Amino acid sequence: MSEITTELPVVVIGAGPAGLAAAAHLVDSGLEPLVLEAGTTAGSAVREWAHVRLFSRWGEVVDPAAEKLLAPTGWTKPAEDTYPSGGDWATLYLQPLADVLGEQVRYDARVTGVSRTGRDRIVDADREAQPFVVHYKSTDGREQRVFARAVIDASGTWSTPSPAGGSGLVALGEKAARVRITYRVPDLKDPAVRARYAGKRTAVIGSGASAFTALAYLADLAKADDGQGTHATWILRRGISGATFGGGKADQLPARGALGLAAKAAVDGGYADAVTGFRTDTIERTEDGRVILIGEDGRRLDPVDEVIVLTGFRPDLTFLDELRLGLDERLQAPVELAPLIDPNQHSCGTVYPHGVNELSHPEKDVYLVGMKSYGRAPTFLAMTGYEQVRSIAAHLAGDQEAAERVELTLPETGVCGGAGLFDEPAAAEETGGGCCAAPATLTIGAAPAPVSSGGC
Repeated sequence: MSEITTELPVVVIGAGPAGLAAAAHLVDSGLEPLVLEAGTTAGSAVREWAHVRLFSRWGEVVDPAAEKLLAPTGWTKPAEDTYPSGGDWATLYLQPLADVLGEQVRYDARVTGVSRTGRDRIVDADREAQPFVVHYKSTDGREQRVFARAVIDASGTWSTPSPAGGSGLVALGEKAARVRITYRVPDLKDPAVRARYAGKRTAVIGSGASAFTALAYLADLAKADDGQGTHATWILRRGISGATFGGGKADQLPARGALGLAAKAAVDGGYADAVTGFRTDTIERTEDGRVILIGEDGRRLDPVDEVIVLTGFRPDLTFLDELRLGLDERLQAPVELAPLIDPNQHSCGTVYPHGVNELSHPEKDVYLVGMKSYGRAPTFLAMTGYEQVRSIAAHLAGDQEAAERVELTLPETGVCGGAGLFDEPAAAEETGGGCCAAPATLTIGAAPAPVSSGGC
C-alpha cells in the first residue's frame, strides 16, 4: 500500500451498532474513520424497530471502545441488567456515539458503488496498491465520491427482507397483494397500526424470534378490549417439535428464552393456529380484498386480512459488484465464516468468536461486518459484531497479535436471532430443553399439531 493510500480514511458503510463500533475502534487504534450513513440519523434501521425490545441487556450491547470514547462527554451508561428497546438503543447510545464522532459521520449518504481506483474487478495489475473509491448519493440526487485505504461494510440487511415465497423467490401474486403484507414486526402501540390488525385474522410466516414477537404482540392485542376477534395463523415451513420454541431454561440469554415461551403461550392459549410444512407458492386476493395463501403442495388456506412475512433477511451486494468477494454459495457470508454459522449445521449451540481471518476476502482490506457478514444466517448477536470490528481495526493498525486474539465469550444459542419482549427473565426458567431437545407433541388450539424433528 502506498504512503498516499495509508493517509486516507477507512470508510465505514452504515452508522448502526457495528458501523459506529468500527469507527470507535479505528479511533482507538489511531486510524481515521469516515462513516457513510444512508439515513439522516444514527441507527436509522434500528429506529424502524424502535418498539421491539432486545433480548440482550445493556451490558451486552455497548461496545467497550465506544464507551471509552463516550466517557469524557459525561455520558452515563444505562443499567447493565436492563433490556433496551430499539428506540432506547438508538437514542441513548448510537446517536450520542455518532455525535462524539462528529464530522467523521456523514448522513444522507447512500453508498452506490465501491471499487479500486482505476481498476474494475477484472484488472489484476497493481491492484492492491490502488486506494478504494466509494460513490455515494444523497436523497436530492447529488452524487459524490471519497477515496479510502480500506472499506468496512456494516450496512446490515434490514433493507432487504426475504419474501414469502418458499423457494426464496417472491411468491406469485405477492407483489400484487403488497397492500396487505408487511415484512416487519408491527408496532401495535401505534393507533393506526393497531387498528389495522385489531379484530382481524393475520397470517404470520416465519419461525424465528421475529415471528415469536409478532405472535406474542397479536395475542396481547386479542386479549385487549379493542382487540376482540384478533387471531393469528402461524405458517411454518417445518413441523413443530421441542426445538420450535427455542432454548427456554437452557438459553444463556434469559430474555431470548422468554420470547419463545411467549410465542408458545400465544398458541397454547388459542390465539393462534399453526399450519406446518407449508411453503408459500402463490398469494391470491379475494373479491373483498382478503388474502389466500396457496402452498407448493396445492393447499389453500382460509382467507386472512393481513400477512406478516418474517422469513429473514439477505445482504444487498449490488454496490460491491466491482470487488472480489469470497462468499459462500449458500449463505452469502465470507467463505471462512460460513461453516461456523451455517444453520444447516448449527441449528443450536455456540457460534465461535471470529475476526479478521474469517472475514477477509480475495480483495484485500474490504470487510463485511455485523449482520451483513452473516449473509442469510439468522444467529447474529451485537457483541459478535463488536468483536469483529475490534479485530479488523487492530489488523489495519498493524497489530496482528491483537487482531487474532479472542476477547469474547458468546452465550449459547437457543433461538435463531431476532429480538426480545420482556425485562423480566423469570419466564425463561419455566421450561427446560433447548434447540436440541427431543421432539414433543404440542397442542395448538383445540387440535394436536403435526410433529417433526426439524430444528430452529
